[in-house]
Amino acid sequence: MNTVRVAGVGMIPFCKPGQQRPYRVMAAEAIKLALADAGLHAKAIGQAYGAYIYGDSTSAQHAFYDVCQNGIPIINVNNNCSSGSTALFLARQAVLSGQVECALAFGFEEMQPGALGSHWQDRESPFERLDPVLQQFNAPQGPIALRAFGAAGRHYMDKYHVGADIFAKVAEKSRRHAINNPYSMFSTPLTYQQVLNDKVIYDNYLTRLMACPPTCGAAAVIVCSEAFARQHGISSQVKILAQAMATDTELSWQDPINAVGKAMTQQAVEQVYCDAAIGPRDIDVIELHDCFTPNEVITYEALGLCPEGEAVQFIADGDNTYGGRYVIGPSGGLMSKGHPIGATGLAQCTELTWHLRGQAGHRQVDNAKLALQHNVGLGGAVVVTLYGV
Repeated sequence: MNTVRVAGVGMIPFCKPGQQRPYRVMAAEAIKLALADAGLHAKAIGQAYGAYIYGDSTSAQHAFYDVCQNGIPIINVNNNCSSGSTALFLARQAVLSGQVECALAFGFEEMQPGALGSHWQDRESPFERLDPVLQQFNAPQGPIALRAFGAAGRHYMDKYHVGADIFAKVAEKSRRHAINNPYSMFSTPLTYQQVLNDKVIYDNYLTRLMACPPTCGAAAVIVCSEAFARQHGISSQVKILAQAMATDTELSWQDPINAVGKAMTQQAVEQVYCDAAIGPRDIDVIELHDCFTPNEVITYEALGLCPEGEAVQFIADGDNTYGGRYVIGPSGGLMSKGHPIGATGLAQCTELTWHLRGQAGHRQVDNAKLALQHNVGLGGAVVVTLYGV
């Protein structure tokens, strides 16, 4: 099995749009934190991959130059909401290939308030492929992410004859976890009744507290070979044991659930389980892409954490929280921590690395040995990563 060491991680607390510092400042701070965590100088990095979607070309260079200007390759990554994990995917590949011994993946975002939308109205959108599916299932109009994930939640409720309270209970769980996370934007406890009774934003069921907020922030991860780790005295024992990326196939357009990534997720996670010779029951802690709570529920089943249609019982049994089968979203997830798109996947990696090192404070998952990360972007791409010690 080919493994790559997670040498250092760093992130800054996320914030609401309008409260952020310039992206290059946030990104540089996260990179410096990762370097300090690894005990390395920036000149040790052989390649860097900078993830963001709202920014001009070569923004990654602009951010990295505040840390170091040593002429290394810097690649700008835009893969929608999976951009951060895509940068990590590329950095890992660079190390595995032997091109470099040490690589950096970092992500950042300065976002605007409100629902996500396209900045390009004069050309085709990649999301046009979603339209036939959403129209077939009579999805109401709305901003694309809200419409897609809202339709997926509606289809799940209709298919398995469940109510919206299932999504509200997930939101309550996420906020409960966030109470112990000093990096979380939101840490006030919620009841699921509060979630259900909040302002409805889509299709007469999806409330504001079932959707993650747009946020600004940055995170960074340094990966290296085992030989480099030994040579430089890297103390972190966390390794990427397996990783897979998948994109849409014809299965993606069967229904709204697959259109938001279920089929892609299944393809990627099956490869990860196969490569690592493990099953879902072996996992201890999980960070997944809960941009909307319906997507968290869908992802439970896509990752094989419970059988299809049985998420209601899975949630009722507390198998998604401390004391249950898995701890899912100990950070509070995107729902509580926020979702600065380019940084999200790398923030997930940072959180899981802290748990595997035993550095997660009051939210620490006891005896965590295997951690799973899921990061998905419409359009589409999903990255699933398995970490271990």
